[in-house]
Amino acid sequence: MTRPAPRCVEALNAALHRLFEERPALHLLGEDVLDPYGGAFKVTRGLSTRHPDRVRGTPISEAGITGVAGGLALAGDQAIVEIMFGDFAALAFDQVLNLISKSVTMYGDRVPMPLVVRCPTGGHRGYGPTHSQSLQKHFLGIPDLALYETSPFHDPYALLAEGLDRGPAMLFEDKVLYTRRMFRDGVVDEEYGYELLGGPAGWARVSPVDGTPPDAVLICPGGTAHRALDAARSLRGRGLTTHVLVPARLYPPDLEPVLPLLAGAGLIAVAEESTEGGTWGAEIAARVHPRIWSRLRAPVLLLSSADSVVPSAPHLEAEVLLGAERIAAEIEAAAARPAPPAHRPRPAHRPR
Repeated sequence: MTRPAPRCVEALNAALHRLFEERPALHLLGEDVLDPYGGAFKVTRGLSTRHPDRVRGTPISEAGITGVAGGLALAGDQAIVEIMFGDFAALAFDQVLNLISKSVTMYGDRVPMPLVVRCPTGGHRGYGPTHSQSLQKHFLGIPDLALYETSPFHDPYALLAEGLDRGPAMLFEDKVLYTRRMFRDGVVDEEYGYELLGGPAGWARVSPVDGTPPDAVLICPGGTAHRALDAARSLRGRGLTTHVLVPARLYPPDLEPVLPLLAGAGLIAVAEESTEGGTWGAEIAARVHPRIWSRLRAPVLLLSSADSVVPSAPHLEAEVLLGAERIAAEIEAAAARPAPPAHRPRPAHRPR
């Protein structure tokens, strides 16, 4: 009998155990990460029992936790920080911006900073305005800081290992995704399969198993992947085939493995749970437009949650956070708009 795929939280836990076995200089710091509690979402379960000298429970001080981790990395060790709720990464922003990321280059020589800050993120759990945010966009564009996000397609070991090796990095982990099972062996369901492009920490491309080419391509982080898949299924029932692209590394994005697919689709959308304005999707659009503008039938469609705090009440939370229905409706509406007339370059001026 085939064992079911692990849940994402179980895959993360297994990845941490493997890393601790492979890397004797690796430390983990965070609030309530010690057994028997094992972290607020049980990601660190068992680690302190097996490695009591390298797993440290800390006071409630995100700036202090990340500052100590930065010191460990500077001293030649490696560190993973668990922020109990990603919302409170805001309290660690100064350490991330002015110590951890700057230390890579500000001492004259390039200094390794093998450090990953893990951030449980996102809503749909009724935790309210201060425990439900998706703050990825606030860390975009910091030099030498890489951003990753867990997904049901990517082995979290690959993300954590690459994050430590190229460090510093942040890993965003959708809280609802913790409870979902990983996809494996290239299979999503009877209608959809996936392949990884650009390596184990590259892009997951999800497409119909019958090979139908896309009318649209939907790009999303791992935390939005199930909503994107639901939207793709709904759109296919309406006659629009949508392929889904899920990157493991959000920033800096490597578009090379997926540019041919994007150029061939004509219609591109980016869906994310971050609130409207200054989004990761805008960063993707800014990088896509100069490369394949002439192949697109419209500007990249940007889809995000509302410009609002995230309410606790389920019905209000659902109104604010981006859902599959809105993703499908926006893509269907964009596909129905007539394509603009082909651009005709102005003839060169000839002097008399």
